[in-house]
Amino acid sequence: MSEIIELARRAREASYALADASRATKDAALHAMAAALRENTDAIAAANAVDVAAAREAGTPESTVDRLALNPARVDGMATGLEQLAGLTDPVGEVVRGYTLPNGLELRQIRVPFGVVGIIYEARPNVTADAAGICLKSGNAVLLRGSSSAAESNAAIIAVLRGAAEACGLPADVIQGVATDRAAVKELMQARGLVDVLIPRGGAGLIQTVVGESSVPVIETGVGNCHVYIDADADLDLGLEILLNSKTQRPSVCNAAESLLVHSAVADEFLARALPALAEAGVTVHGDPAVVAAGKDVVAATEEDFGTEYNSLDLSAAVVDSLEDAVQHIRRYSSGHTEAIITRSQSAARRFTQAVDSAAVVVNASTRFTDGGEFGFGAEIGISTQKLHARGPMGLPEMTSTKYIVIGDGQIRT
Repeated sequence: MSEIIELARRAREASYALADASRATKDAALHAMAAALRENTDAIAAANAVDVAAAREAGTPESTVDRLALNPARVDGMATGLEQLAGLTDPVGEVVRGYTLPNGLELRQIRVPFGVVGIIYEARPNVTADAAGICLKSGNAVLLRGSSSAAESNAAIIAVLRGAAEACGLPADVIQGVATDRAAVKELMQARGLVDVLIPRGGAGLIQTVVGESSVPVIETGVGNCHVYIDADADLDLGLEILLNSKTQRPSVCNAAESLLVHSAVADEFLARALPALAEAGVTVHGDPAVVAAGKDVVAATEEDFGTEYNSLDLSAAVVDSLEDAVQHIRRYSSGHTEAIITRSQSAARRFTQAVDSAAVVVNASTRFTDGGEFGFGAEIGISTQKLHARGPMGLPEMTSTKYIVIGDGQIRT
């Protein structure tokens, strides 16, 4: 039996005990995990220092090194996240719907854990604690495959979390790490029947690899080619403020704006203000001919630019002649994450929200609000950009499936 299959079998066995655990037990484990992270900050930081040194030696950009690095404040933030999870409602056992049928059968549809969740993710080691906590709270055993760049950090964090969970009466195998080599990952993706669902978190390449090579069901998350459309009836002051926030508040995340569309009726006025403001914020604009003509520092956009999730201070931009043209542009290039319209027209807002088929469609607000915490869900495992089961921010309820409980008193079907 291969190591990955053995890990998956142990996770399956552990998942049965976790599914039976009470909320009190799970919450106690989350608090214990948080305390253990704080108590082992020095050991975690030492392991992380090995990863950071290797990354720098390999010539990794400092922006990426910063995402990899842990310090006492970041470890404390991981612990705080686990404590916040403990305060959220347990989705397991929630009645989605229930009623009595005409024949007297009592029918209830309730939330239940998936069972075993595999998470394949890149870079940031804080995801290790976040994902482990979310899976534990929702009753799922988890197989965590982080990137090789954070291997030492992830191993240290997983060891701490396993010990704390076990001390609270749960099997340590509800949380397990998976080797980072490609053969192990491929085997994880083929462990259908032992692993119930895979969730990739990272760039487009990672997600497409998992989707294309996995026989285990996959929930796609994360890729965000998000658009801000400035309508003909937009408040241009508001539009500029929202655009800058959507693009620059945190450009490396999936809900940051990557593309600007401007209605031709307001393009001259808006671009005359927006292009200098974007340049001052350090943003490089990749524009179509109309945008290039409007600003001296604009780079001519390629076809690829309009479909790119930059995760940087870069932005594609185009002028469109109508709302319908904006919708067509979004349909062609969007990743289905988040699109925003800036308008004072109720009819334009209504048409945009109806015609644009993304996980979140925003009217007169920043794309940066597409987030589990901002939506009031608490923790999230990622932003689903697919349509089956879960779409948008995936909170605790989205980490469950359902089953039907049918109670009768002797009914038979005729």
